[in-house]
Amino acid sequence: MSELILHHFPVSPYSEKVRLILGFKKLAWKSVLVPMMPPKPDVLALTGGYRKTPFLQIGSDIYCDSALIAEVLENFEPAPSLFPTEQAGLARILAQWADSLLFWATIRFNRGLLSVGKPLGGLSPEAAKALAADRKAMGFDLEWVSPADAAVPFHDYLARLKEILAAKPFLLGPTPSIADFAAFHSLWYLCGRAGAAMDSDRLDPQIKDWMTRMTAFGHGNRADIEAAHAVAIADQSQPMAIGHNHLKSSGFVDTHGISLGSKVAISAESFGLEPTHGELIAATSTHYSLRRNEQRAGVVHVHFPRIGYVLKT
Repeated sequence: MSELILHHFPVSPYSEKVRLILGFKKLAWKSVLVPMMPPKPDVLALTGGYRKTPFLQIGSDIYCDSALIAEVLENFEPAPSLFPTEQAGLARILAQWADSLLFWATIRFNRGLLSVGKPLGGLSPEAAKALAADRKAMGFDLEWVSPADAAVPFHDYLARLKEILAAKPFLLGPTPSIADFAAFHSLWYLCGRAGAAMDSDRLDPQIKDWMTRMTAFGHGNRADIEAAHAVAIADQSQPMAIGHNHLKSSGFVDTHGISLGSKVAISAESFGLEPTHGELIAATSTHYSLRRNEQRAGVVHVHFPRIGYVLKT
């Protein structure tokens, strides 16, 4: 099975990052909407524990984290490229900055606005409170940062983006790269949606125009399916062989003294700490792969980036 199945929900910023990449590459994909909060039985049937959003399914291969998903989509459809040949390293570094420092600065600033503004995504106050409690349990605790302190890095980062975009249409030049998609999703989350905390008209013209250019890529060719159907697709499929699964393989890279075939657990470093257990079948310079045998989904391979994730026996 080679069709792309994205498990996501509408107001997830990292999901919007991936949806726009699918649009940029003009790809057809199946959409599975996942719950924002537990219980998530269909998610766990595929990932074995990982419950952050989004994740990408190709048959019975499950790719976790938007950074890894971007690499998979690049290998699945190389053109147009997310990683310009002469600036691939810079694009990845900027994307890591945007997915971490810019994202958290935006979320903390957004929290200050939400305290006196609209509830997240149009949620009722009760639903927003329940969501906040769930995310806090996942390690998403923003209460230690005051709104005034949160505004400082946010506005500083916006000023840097404005300077970059004053001379070019995208962050690295005339065409977008992974850096643009990583930087875009945080600001999309902050403004321009129903229930958003901030109006996009308050952004500088350079940033607003860039966001308009990014939005124009759309979401590709989307078809909705039910979660149970996606689980059945995994059960009816066989995982792709290591090295032939849309992930570039650099061979076994051991930094833990843990051999292939070991029973291990992988979890995120800071947010979304729920572990996924399985047999370690790949540990390259860029990613880990686990083999799991799930009651509903059958044999699945679950893949994680190495950056941002912890491997333990």
